[in-house]
Amino acid sequence: MRKTELLIPAGSLDVLKTAVVYGADAVYIGGEAFGLRAKAKNFSGQEMKEGIAFAHERGAKVYVTANILAHNRDLPGVEGYFEELREIRPDALIISDPGVFAIAKKVLPDMEIHISTQANNTNYGTYLFWYGLGAKRVVSARELSLEEIREIRSQIPEDMEIESFIHGAMCISYSGRCLLSNYFTGRDANQGACTHPCRWKYSVVEETRPGEYMPVYENERGTFLFNSKDLCMIEHIPELMEAGIDSFKIEGRMKTALYVATVARTYRKAIDDYQKDPALYRSNMEWYKEEIGKCTHREFTTGFYFGKPDSSAQIYDSSTYAKDYTYLGTVEQRDGRGLCLIEQKNKFSVGEFIEIMKPNGRNLTVEVKGIFDEEGNARESAPHSREKLWIELDGDIEAYDILRRREP
Repeated sequence: MRKTELLIPAGSLDVLKTAVVYGADAVYIGGEAFGLRAKAKNFSGQEMKEGIAFAHERGAKVYVTANILAHNRDLPGVEGYFEELREIRPDALIISDPGVFAIAKKVLPDMEIHISTQANNTNYGTYLFWYGLGAKRVVSARELSLEEIREIRSQIPEDMEIESFIHGAMCISYSGRCLLSNYFTGRDANQGACTHPCRWKYSVVEETRPGEYMPVYENERGTFLFNSKDLCMIEHIPELMEAGIDSFKIEGRMKTALYVATVARTYRKAIDDYQKDPALYRSNMEWYKEEIGKCTHREFTTGFYFGKPDSSAQIYDSSTYAKDYTYLGTVEQRDGRGLCLIEQKNKFSVGEFIEIMKPNGRNLTVEVKGIFDEEGNARESAPHSREKLWIELDGDIEAYDILRRREP
């Protein structure tokens, strides 16, 4: 069986560190340009250096996305950007555009290159094409079934790698190449500025009656025609491994540290349990399903892996997420008094019982005994987002533990 990599997204340096601590073998990030998540915080050059050093110290890798579909005006900037990355030295670049690929090979001839799912990688001929040009890995289109991936594996060189999405939001458009956002708002999804119009509510207009909007009733609130369920393959780790996939990719560079930690920790345990003993993996299935449901998500689907999805893969009555837990903060350090420092993300109060999520898989319920600002003043609650606070909790708390609260 091939070695399996767990690849986790990070939209900021703090989230990168969380991903690594909670089980990522590799993390993919975007710089300040040429990636497909323009609204993410993304990484400056200095943050990339710090993140790569943090990951490498812990045996993890960092890949940088440069996967826009480039226009003429982009190409000079791409070359300058790759010159900067030559000094920063990520472990690989993720690219979709052949012109950008050619620049990368010229500027960074020794850099490992992975071909993004945006490049429409649906057959083994495409894999062989990119392999012939020097690509190490190709990310499969999300429209592929496991049967198709198995066939690709059988037709490509042993040292070529397959990366596939196994969890996260599904795009309504083919391999993520969408024109809706550009048409409606002028913000191009293929340049990293998608406004997610697939999540909007739509009505029908008959061409001879302009301005007369007729709702498409799924229920009294109308319908969300393009709103896909989220992909979740936690119950199918054996099939993914047996198909010959080298890298299990999680979607979500816009997600919080709580989401990243929850998904990374759960899939890490599932992969490790299965590799240790398939019976152990099966016996822990309810724990995996319970834990994966604790991060923000829509309803789940297996996407295209077991055949073309039908209408049950869509959510027609709402575009909202299920949110059973609220992210309160991540422990940055613990002092000699036993207080822990966090940057507060959502409001909580003294006397509340909250849950501590640990990288090793344990969850602890603890009481908030005290809240103090940086000057040492006691607080009854923490109402201001992003405020640095010292928290007294009645439990064993360490750096990188995550504080979360279960919602009623």
